[in-house]
Amino acid sequence: MPFLRQVLVLQIGLLALVLVVGAVMAVWTESSELSDQFEQRALDMARVVASNVALGDAVAADDQRLVQATAESARLATGALFVVVTDEKGIRLAHPNPDQIGQPVSTDPSAALAGKEVTNIERGTLGLSARGKVPLRDHSGTIVGEVSLGISATEIDAARQSQLGTVGLFSGGALLLGVGGALLLIRLLKRRTLGLEPHELAELMQEHQAVLHGIGEGVLAVDASGRISVCNTESRRLLRLDAPPGTHVSELDLPPRLRATLEAGERVDNLVTVAGDRVLVANYREVRKGDFDLGGVLTLRDRTDLETLTRELDSTRELTDALRAQRHEFANRMHTLSGLVRTQHYAEAAEYLRAMSAGAITLIGSDMIDDPYLQAFLAAKAATAAGLGVRLKIGENSWVPSKVVAPVEVTTVVGNLVDNALQAARRGPGRPAVVEVDLVADGTTLHVAVTDSGAGVPADLADSVFTDGVSTKDEPGHGLGLALTLQAARSLGGDVRLANPGGTGGGALFVAQLPQALEPTLEDVR
Repeated sequence: MPFLRQVLVLQIGLLALVLVVGAVMAVWTESSELSDQFEQRALDMARVVASNVALGDAVAADDQRLVQATAESARLATGALFVVVTDEKGIRLAHPNPDQIGQPVSTDPSAALAGKEVTNIERGTLGLSARGKVPLRDHSGTIVGEVSLGISATEIDAARQSQLGTVGLFSGGALLLGVGGALLLIRLLKRRTLGLEPHELAELMQEHQAVLHGIGEGVLAVDASGRISVCNTESRRLLRLDAPPGTHVSELDLPPRLRATLEAGERVDNLVTVAGDRVLVANYREVRKGDFDLGGVLTLRDRTDLETLTRELDSTRELTDALRAQRHEFANRMHTLSGLVRTQHYAEAAEYLRAMSAGAITLIGSDMIDDPYLQAFLAAKAATAAGLGVRLKIGENSWVPSKVVAPVEVTTVVGNLVDNALQAARRGPGRPAVVEVDLVADGTTLHVAVTDSGAGVPADLADSVFTDGVSTKDEPGHGLGLALTLQAARSLGGDVRLANPGGTGGGALFVAQLPQALEPTLEDVR
């Protein structure tokens, strides 16, 4: 039997059981109360008959005819089954059946003759009845007999049948109403569960959990009101979230680009953003069913390692391109010089040497940097700067006596700061366009300062320039470099900050502190 049908049968059975038990209890209670009511009614009518002093005096005078007439009149007036009057010995002086007159009553009259009132349901000569027995007194107050009045049990049964019909009608209506409610509940459950059985729902839940938490991508689903409905393990790890389902997006500590994507609710493809120390690629899709907006799903892929390798490859490619260009240029110049010497044009060869010396790109101050990787990297940047019409120079106070042990992080920080400075100097009003890099070693910590001759950082961006998605450039595709720079510096336990936003007096000054970026020198070891 399908589960929903089992639930329906169980609900109907349970409801029927409760109604039957309730009806039995109600009938039993009402029957008991009904018996008490008829007994009290018989007692009240017996009191009325016994309150007739003339009847008591007639019993005392043994006037049987008057007693019988009075009793029959009372019986007819009240509709009682019988009105029996006895003397002080319990001998009947009045009875609906004249043959019973002069006979002792069939039930014990002692309590009433002793001055007590009695109510009960007993069977007598006229059948089962609810009885009320009271003492009968004459004009002096002396007990001279008793009055016993009975109401036929058929009246009690008729009242009981009427109550039973009422209870049955109410119980039947309640059962029908309960069955209707159970049917509606089953239909609602079937619609909500898509007609699936419990074991199918359990299997579906297990598969859902296995897929959701087993994939290598982060999944963050929000409903139409912007509250989290699904957040798998990978998304919690990538975004460092600890928010239960039902949490609103506005309460989450998300990167600005991701927050804007979730709030806009529009499709996004391959959005690169920075979350903590990780580079993520995000995609967002709306979820709709017909005209109903069900929210959306944000998927996240970790590109941190790939981005690290990409930055390292870019640095290597940039250096290789610069060296290749210099090699070609040097080879061409050597061929020219060799030809002048072979043809014995010595004066022209000397002049050519002087011209080469005057036009060569030199990076003054690079001799204060002992690390070959930094030297080559800055030389490549100098060549790039020359192509942009910007002069790159190393500050006169620069001093790095040891080698770099974190080349990827160092070149990421230095490279991004220098690249931004080159673009700022190229677009800035200051001429000649200059970018100055200061590199100072303090033990194993490398301090970096980069300044340019550009227009500086706008005041409204000074506090948010390191935020993912914020850029001083109007072109799309920017706003990630400084965020990556900050990420790389913090991965070493350091930091990057805007020391001076610049402005009318000159360009911006960025400084970075990179602990554990250099090998310890001999003095550091000592």
